[in-house]
Amino acid sequence: MIWLTWRQFRTQALIGLAALLLLAGYLLLLGLDVHRAHQDVLAHCAGRDCAGPLGAFADRYRLRADLLGYLLLVLPAVLGVFCGAPLIAREFEAGTHRLVWNQSITRRRWLAVKLTVVAGGCTLAVAFAALLLGWATGPVLAVEGARFEPVAFASHGLAPVACTAFTSVLGATLGLHLRRTVPAMAATLAVFTVLQLAVPAFVRPHYQAPERTRVQLTAPIVANLGKIGTYGDIGGLRVPGGPWVIDTSAILDEAGAPVGHTDWFQDCMDHSSLTDLPRCLADHRIHVEITQQPAARYWTFQAVESALFALLTAATAILAVRRLRTRAD
Repeated sequence: MIWLTWRQFRTQALIGLAALLLLAGYLLLLGLDVHRAHQDVLAHCAGRDCAGPLGAFADRYRLRADLLGYLLLVLPAVLGVFCGAPLIAREFEAGTHRLVWNQSITRRRWLAVKLTVVAGGCTLAVAFAALLLGWATGPVLAVEGARFEPVAFASHGLAPVACTAFTSVLGATLGLHLRRTVPAMAATLAVFTVLQLAVPAFVRPHYQAPERTRVQLTAPIVANLGKIGTYGDIGGLRVPGGPWVIDTSAILDEAGAPVGHTDWFQDCMDHSSLTDLPRCLADHRIHVEITQQPAARYWTFQAVESALFALLTAATAILAVRRLRTRAD
């Protein structure tokens, strides 16, 4: 049965293996370059402020790290669509399932072998790619403090591995229910898209109760903000240490009052250059109140999300077994 499954999916497997080897080679070369550059920066600024050199280092590799993150983000969907969905649906379309079911192999074993070989192989491939990506781009994410950002979180660590197991089993289960390859592929992609939008927005922030704290807005922090609104609302706040900032107040003064309508704030906004604005604002000892998930919770969140996808995988596999038992043909 294992040999038969391999024969049916050897083309996809060989193409996937070749792509994985190419990706691994690139990540190895990139990782060596990133680690060498990171060590050089630390050596040259030893005993001094490294913020500027480290920022330049992160800027140098940010685009490549982001693109690779997006690749690992969509890889579970690609494998679920092109490996999971055709796994069972193509058997029904070709009618070959009847030949197998009339042999000594039980339906449950037939399904178990297919899921183990294909879903297991896809999961191991993504685990290898995620491990290499984490090593190659780790220094860049550490400098940026961006491990909790949606794409970075979903493409590093345990999360993409668990997601791949789920999408592979999901594709096979939908193929078993729909009995057509293309609809099963479309449904797999739709479920993956919904989950990738819903989990970071509505589920992940509640794995643990967030903390409320104050962040002093120094000139370097202000300079790195993505947005400063006319009346003191801000966006793109990155806090030293790399916590996940869920919610941010408007800019507040020492007494905790909003500064957006004060004369000095409007004066800074209207008459300061982009270079001088961070210092002008920071001189007034401003701060914001944020809701955050501390950086120390990163691996806890990875484990919780992986457990969530593991439960979804198990539930989906149970649905597949129950559906298989009730089919007459």
